[in-house]
Amino acid sequence: MNKSDIIRQLLAGRSREPGAQGAAYAPANIALCKYWGKRDEELNLPVTSSLSLSLGSLGAHTEVSACDGPDRVQLDGRELPPDSPFAKRLSAYLDLFRENHGFDVRTESSVPVAAGLASSASGFAALVLALNDLYGWELDRTALSILARLGSGSACRSIFQGFVEWHAGSRPDGMDSYAEPLQAEWPDLRLGLLELSTAEKAVGSRAGMKNTVETSALYSAWPEKVADDLLDLHTAIKERDFERLGRAAESNALSMHATMFSAWPPLCYWLPESVHAMRAIWRLRNDGLPLYFTMDAGPNLKLLFLDADRARVASHFPAMRVVESNERGMS
Repeated sequence: MNKSDIIRQLLAGRSREPGAQGAAYAPANIALCKYWGKRDEELNLPVTSSLSLSLGSLGAHTEVSACDGPDRVQLDGRELPPDSPFAKRLSAYLDLFRENHGFDVRTESSVPVAAGLASSASGFAALVLALNDLYGWELDRTALSILARLGSGSACRSIFQGFVEWHAGSRPDGMDSYAEPLQAEWPDLRLGLLELSTAEKAVGSRAGMKNTVETSALYSAWPEKVADDLLDLHTAIKERDFERLGRAAESNALSMHATMFSAWPPLCYWLPESVHAMRAIWRLRNDGLPLYFTMDAGPNLKLLFLDADRARVASHFPAMRVVESNERGMS
């Protein structure tokens, strides 16, 4: 089964004629329990489930319309060459939906692209939501999550706000692999973005993930680690146990990066500044400040702390950008 088969199944009986324009916003998300490894490359089906926290007003806003001729892709007001990696990836995905026309796509992103800050997740989720608006499909959120997953795995989580779990599923067609929000709130939980580099990664997440799964001697232990961390995170969120949440998230991130280090060739997304920040966080925690971090496939850290400690954390990391959200999960 391929992506086109899934599209036909999800859009059966729905319009293939675009309207004038579709528009939508989707938040970026930061995984507290990571997605790292696929059981199906074509359908972006994960080896394990994962759990994330959305970034509220940080994400992508996309407008899309049909046009004559080839696709036109604008990112943050700049038209991209058709052979640029971003434009090529979007056009390949749009091939699944086009009917003898091109697409005019305009995206404004408030997170750097390809810097390990989940830009592809918000980008593809916003595109899917905009296509749903353009064609008037009126798909439910589960179907939209599956469609977003076909573009970028973690995009399935960016269909929602708050705490979101992506179920790995077991079906070969992936129809049981989708995200859904947790019915949980944590008003005083804070997440701070420590952007150490906005440069595009030399090795993309897809290539890094594939190499890790195929060559890392440590990867066989990853699914069991994820299962344990998911249980801890669910309990921590339910009981608002910050120490348990922070420990599980930080340990999960470091374990993911350990699988990359043991791959061949080894893969390290860290910069010297990343290690410096980690050591500072460990020192502050030893001194009594409840502060943890998580990292995706990039050099940037995401700090986890409670609102009562915001001023103290900011005094040590003045460049930190604190996420503000009024959605489920944070405020």
